[in-house]
Amino acid sequence: QVQLVESGGGLVQAGGSLRLPCASSGSTFRRNDMGWYRQAPGKRRELVARISSDGSIIVAVPVAGRFTISRDNAKSILYLQMNNLKPEDTALYCCNTVDFRFKWGQGTQVTVSS
Repeated sequence: QVQLVESGGGLVQAGGSLRLPCASSGSTFRRNDMGWYRQAPGKRRELVARISSDGSIIVAVPVAGRFTISRDNAKSILYLQMNNLKPEDTALYCCNTVDFRFKWGQGTQVTVSS
C-alpha cells in the first residue's frame, strides 16, 4: 500500500512562510490527482489545494493568493508552499489523492502565532 509522509510543519509567526513536502512511496503517484488537506481542532477536514496528474491546480478560497501546490512526479513528492500565513491556517496538514485512495500519513502540524 502506498505510504504518505508529510513534513515541513512547525511554529511560525503570522506573515511567515512554510513549504510542506509530502513523499509518496510506490509508482502510482504520477497517475493520481493529489490534494493537500487540513484539519483544525474541532473542525472538519477541508481541502486546501489540489493538483491533477497533468498539473491543473485548484486552490481553496481561504488560501487563494497565499498558497500554491506543486508536484514532482519523478520524485513522487507533492508540495504545498504557504506564504503570508495567518493564525487561522493553524491545523494538521495531510496529503492524499482526491478520492482518498492512499493510506493517510501522520500529517504535519502547522501553528501560526499572531
